[in-house]
Amino acid sequence: MTLRFTVADSDLGPLLVAASPRGLVAVRLGDGDDDAHGTLEARFGEWSARARPDLSPTRDDHGLVDEVAVVRAATAGVPVPPDLPLDLTGTRFQVRVWSALRAIPRGEVRTYGAVARAVGAPRATRAVGSACGANPVAIVVPCHRVVPASGGVGAYAYGAGRKRLLLGREGVADAGVGSLVGS
Repeated sequence: MTLRFTVADSDLGPLLVAASPRGLVAVRLGDGDDDAHGTLEARFGEWSARARPDLSPTRDDHGLVDEVAVVRAATAGVPVPPDLPLDLTGTRFQVRVWSALRAIPRGEVRTYGAVARAVGAPRATRAVGSACGANPVAIVVPCHRVVPASGGVGAYAYGAGRKRLLLGREGVADAGVGSLVGS
């Protein structure tokens, strides 16, 4: 099977979007340096070889225009269509967490503990954090909507500044502090 991918510009920096015939496989943000597109593509190649050895990566800049548009819109705070096809690979626990993240409404946040309770593992707060960090389709599966109970935005694979910006674009006041729902 083919794993189609493209690297496009976004207002958050270079954006890699990849899809299999079943749906989105990866959404990654790059750094803002001059060679960010090439670096992002190289890192994706390494990731795909480990995570999806069943798929052969092929660059397809024209064939993924619609998917890139959905992800760019999501970075601006537009809701991701709930029927957007995803092809996620992870442990059963990770998949449960990612499903719970998709259920967090735009403009709301949850604590890691609340997500752990939502997936039936109330003591698995740290494991929820690990699942968020392993999320292969950032922004589409909104791991940025998960914050620490102690306040602030917490960690994010693409930096706290980007997380704060994404939350602000979704209308979360004060970067999630005071907007906790189901904490």
